[in-house]
Amino acid sequence: MRTTMKLFIAYLAMVLFSTGTIAATKPFNFSLTPDVAVYPRSDTIEGFTASVWGENQQTSLALGVANGTVGQSAGLSVGLILNYADDYKGIQWAAINYTKKDFLGWQGGLVDYVAGTMMGLQSGVVNYAGRVKGLELGLVNYTEDVEAGCQIGLINIIGTNKSWFHDLPNSLAPTMIIVNW
Repeated sequence: MRTTMKLFIAYLAMVLFSTGTIAATKPFNFSLTPDVAVYPRSDTIEGFTASVWGENQQTSLALGVANGTVGQSAGLSVGLILNYADDYKGIQWAAINYTKKDFLGWQGGLVDYVAGTMMGLQSGVVNYAGRVKGLELGLVNYTEDVEAGCQIGLINIIGTNKSWFHDLPNSLAPTMIIVNW
C-alpha cells in the first residue's frame, strides 16, 4: 500500500511538471512573495496561482492576499487586499483593484482604479477610470472621458463634460448625482 501511494505521488508530480514543460507553460504557482515562489515572476502561469503575494503574467485563477500580474494577463483574480495588473481581461475582486493600462471585464471592490480604458463594469465604493466604455456603479465615480457608458452613484464626475447641460441628451454636467453619461 505504501509503495503504491509513493508511486502514485511520484507519477502525479511527474505529470504535473512534464505537462508544463511539454506545453511550455506553467500550470500552477504558489508564492509567499514574487521572489519566493515555485516559479519566478518571469514565468507565465496558465492554470492556478495561490499566493500571499504573487506577481506573474498569467491566464489563470489567482487566489491570494495580493495578486499581481504583469504584461497582458487574464482570468479570475480574487485578492483579500489587492489585485494589480498592467493590462487585464477578466474579473478582479479585492478590497483594492488597480490596473496600470487597460481593463476589460469586471472590477469589484472598495476602490477600483483603471488608468487607461475600462471596458465593462466597475462596482465599488470609489471607482476611477481614464476612459469608460461600460458602467461605473459606486458611491463616487470619476472618469476623464466616457466613450460609450454611464455612471450610477451618489457622486458621478466626468472630466470632459466641461459645460453644464450644453450637449443634452448626449452629456449632462461635469458632476451629477445619481446618474451621469
